[in-house]
Amino acid sequence: MLQILKARLTAPVSAAPLAVFRIIFGGMMLGSIVRFIAKGWVHELYVAPKVYFPFYGFEWVKPLGETGMYILFGLMAFSALGIMLGLFYRWSAVLFFLSFTYVELIDKTNYLNHYYFVSIVALLMILVPAHRHFSLDVLRKPQLWVSQVPGWTVLIFQLQLGLVYFYAGVAKLNADWLFEAMPLRYWLPAHTHLPLIGPLLDEAWVAFLFCWFGAFYDLTIPFFLSWRKSRPLAYFTVVVFHVLTAVLFQIGMFPYIMMLSTLIFFSAGFHEKILYTFRGIAKVKPSETTIFAPVFRPAQGILLSLLALHFLVQVLLPWRFMLYPDKLFWTEQGYRFSWRVMLMEKAGTAFFYVRDPQTGQETEIHNLDYLTVNQEKMMATQPDMLLQFAHILRDDFKAKGIAAPEVRAEAYVTMNGRGSRLLIDPKFNLAAATDDFRHKHWILPFEYNAQQSEAVGQIK
Repeated sequence: MLQILKARLTAPVSAAPLAVFRIIFGGMMLGSIVRFIAKGWVHELYVAPKVYFPFYGFEWVKPLGETGMYILFGLMAFSALGIMLGLFYRWSAVLFFLSFTYVELIDKTNYLNHYYFVSIVALLMILVPAHRHFSLDVLRKPQLWVSQVPGWTVLIFQLQLGLVYFYAGVAKLNADWLFEAMPLRYWLPAHTHLPLIGPLLDEAWVAFLFCWFGAFYDLTIPFFLSWRKSRPLAYFTVVVFHVLTAVLFQIGMFPYIMMLSTLIFFSAGFHEKILYTFRGIAKVKPSETTIFAPVFRPAQGILLSLLALHFLVQVLLPWRFMLYPDKLFWTEQGYRFSWRVMLMEKAGTAFFYVRDPQTGQETEIHNLDYLTVNQEKMMATQPDMLLQFAHILRDDFKAKGIAAPEVRAEAYVTMNGRGSRLLIDPKFNLAAATDDFRHKHWILPFEYNAQQSEAVGQIK
């Protein structure tokens, strides 16, 4: 079986799908970056905030100041252009991966699943010879041109996309989504003004239909796209699904990224026809002979082993939530990096208090003195961000002369239509807690009863 798998992975296939994917990915990223800059989000998200919420283990990743951030985004845009054109491709791919991922790690407030997806694809793009067909690098050095590449260079993108879809479907197999149609029952009625479908969006059965179809779609679409006979209808479904998502939920570039990236599942002939329309560049090659330039075998073996490790991590990572007690959506321990997209309506309000243990004096914090509106909104419902903000307050009050400030928080959270309840123990001193991957014992159980919540809520 291993020999068959190895033969499948290393067998020569047309380079056209890889070239088209490179052009699409680079073009989408360039457009996204230009849009991000034009809307003023660089300043709003990475210059204006006073504090940031880095990911655990990446506290060393800091914003670079206004000038530095705009330079970084400029480099990111030029590297995306280099990927699209296949110009100085390897350098462009490495620079794009490093710059994009660096920005993503600055503040978890801005975490989105498709940012994570872009980082993964950018990393994979470094490893493939996507510039050796239909590229400006071939114009510079015609000897680079090949018509075929090893099969794994295309399969890894199909597999990565398949995992995203499949795990998005697995995430939908929960009681709130399937049996309560939550949160779509809350979200869809806001769009009753839309023509044709608008009046239907107020009906509960429509929300249930969307939920069940969404789960079925995500779980099965990778398989339907992989089968030649079902592929055209499957891709039509992809377009309809993501267009509806874009119209109803305004979630940025994610639907378009998925629609265009999914073209990688189509046959080599389909991609060759696309490139043929630009045959002026496509004809740049040393001869009419089909050329296949395999990677040096020992290096290819090492690379395939590393890719196997990557995909093993991708398969296992979404299941890490099982290592923690209580409801995943409540604690959010193991929530990120697991392709859980638009599965909950969660809102909250957090009150912070800093106490000087020597004098007993306690100060209530005005969160917006430290945070932006969006940071406060995201922080109030996510325990790890509540802890980080408590540490920010601890360090600030230490700098003001309080030797060992104590910080506690009352965070009231509502999730998927349920009444507001306490998220964390309001008596616990967050200043003394450490941030790591262990279970945060100070998170209150989801079923913490209303009477207890009301009683504890009187502590101020």
